[in-house]
Amino acid sequence: MRNFRDMWSRQPTKRLGSEFRERQQLAELSFSPPPILSSQSSSCRTLRRTQGDRFIPNRSAMDLDVAHFNLLREAKENVDANLTEKYRKKLAENLFHDVEVLQTPKILAFHKKPPVPSPGAAAEHPLTESFASPPSRIRKIPQSPDRVLDAPELLDDYYLNLLDWSCKNVVAVALGTTVYLWHAETGAIEQLMSTRHEDDYISSISWAQDGRHIALGLNSREVQLWDTSRICQVRKMVGHSGRVSSLAWNQTILSSGGRDSHIINHDVRVRDHVTSHLIGHCQEVCGLKWSPSGHQLASGGNDNLLYIWDAAASASSAVHLHRLENHQAAVKALAWCPFQANLLASGGGTADRCIKFWNTQSGACINSIDTYSQVCALQWNRHQKELLSSHGFSRNQLILWKYPSMSKLAELTGHTARVLHLAQNPDGTTVVSAAADETLRFWKVFGAAPSPRKAMISEAGDLSLRSINIR
Repeated sequence: MRNFRDMWSRQPTKRLGSEFRERQQLAELSFSPPPILSSQSSSCRTLRRTQGDRFIPNRSAMDLDVAHFNLLREAKENVDANLTEKYRKKLAENLFHDVEVLQTPKILAFHKKPPVPSPGAAAEHPLTESFASPPSRIRKIPQSPDRVLDAPELLDDYYLNLLDWSCKNVVAVALGTTVYLWHAETGAIEQLMSTRHEDDYISSISWAQDGRHIALGLNSREVQLWDTSRICQVRKMVGHSGRVSSLAWNQTILSSGGRDSHIINHDVRVRDHVTSHLIGHCQEVCGLKWSPSGHQLASGGNDNLLYIWDAAASASSAVHLHRLENHQAAVKALAWCPFQANLLASGGGTADRCIKFWNTQSGACINSIDTYSQVCALQWNRHQKELLSSHGFSRNQLILWKYPSMSKLAELTGHTARVLHLAQNPDGTTVVSAAADETLRFWKVFGAAPSPRKAMISEAGDLSLRSINIR
């Protein structure tokens, strides 16, 4: 019987093979023993060598980092190339049960381009085209008016307010001594009223929120309230000692500003209609606007002053909230921002030519931009952050601004005299301009209103942003 110890001693040699013997020889050659000091140290070194591991006689001569690198390299080289292909096929079979899909070389090959859709794919999936080529975000702004109407005898007076558009889509315009109504849906024109005296004329117009009643300010120092559905005068209100050049509604309260520099608040429901007098201006009040919330009233005058009045305090006192003196000319153009509370835009006359933005809560001027021409009227876009302004000399143009950068988006020309008045239709897409050239021009400058879904998303986004800044 073969010796068991001999079999055990031969067995490792068979497993390791010639590769191990070559590594063992290299290890022995690289090993350099320390200098021999004595015969005793030599015998000790020989004893330690014989007592070492039979496979690795001396580990001190080996580089473990190199050995680890060689093992990883051998393991990577010995990986079967067909294994990854088998794994890919097995994964495809589990994910896709369709045989035709498995034959497509694009599946799970992410380094290749996606397959080209078949000609009938667009018909089967109509949304494919819309996702493939999304519409451009740049809105095309028409450079010419959509409609032009003649307005003979329209007074060329910067301090008057002779144009307004109701919530029922009816445009009211004062031409000299007569007020006309133009129904936008049908194109019909009807005469509302005419002054009794030839030397009298209409100096201001303002629709009530119900779209049925309209207030008229006259040169004869009186304010008339008319019912347009019955074409009759409801009542007459007095109190000014000069012409009534500006009007503004706040629910049932009608504010009127006159050449006498006074502002009177009227409650149109009661017999004694005068509720308060707001005294601050020293010249004609040519601009008057209530904020959308109804909490603040802005007034501009020929004295180059802009006042902010508090609705809560106006009934008991005539003390203004802010007195703003930054403009260098008459302040007629006023517009409250529809998407940001306490933001007011104002425009100055020929000597000023600036559009200024105010924080009416603090009274601070946020921004000011020189337009290089007289600012006659302002209108905010209700759907996007844009502002439209109308101007006088020298180009008599309309300018669409991007807020808050105040970069010009478009300049609309066509009027041959200064554009005195602006009004906006109920859906906020079209603006009508009235100029001293005795024409009314309708501009689709603001574009269509957003879809209800987009409006909900935008509103939700605004609410989320506002909810973050709670302090």
